[in-house]
Amino acid sequence: QVQLVEVGDGVGQTGGSLRLSCVACGRTVDFEAMGWFRQAPGKEREFVAAISYTSVTKEYTESVKGRFDIYRDNARKTLYLRMNDLKFEDTAKYYCTSGRDIATVRLGSGYWGEGTQVTVFS
Repeated sequence: QVQLVEVGDGVGQTGGSLRLSCVACGRTVDFEAMGWFRQAPGKEREFVAAISYTSVTKEYTESVKGRFDIYRDNARKTLYLRMNDLKFEDTAKYYCTSGRDIATVRLGSGYWGEGTQVTVFS
């Protein structure tokens, strides 16, 4: 069983930056892809970004391209999401997930964390 625990700044200003972290505990996530989803109130959960185990491949949803950066530290078993140029629409609960590969991550069929709330204000 993989346990994923998200930690983040929580509150940010439009145009500002935040960083989320996700620590993997329990069974190793070695060789697994990881990613971030988010869910805003009244909306469905949506894919945000994913990264391969080697960090060679990164994928982003269109709305965050050029603003968000996903990266990982495998030695620390930690996944990060650097969020720049924040917008109101980035307000959501952010979830960390891992899976066999990026395709599995994007399908949302891997392991999930409990989520961490991000709120953006002006």
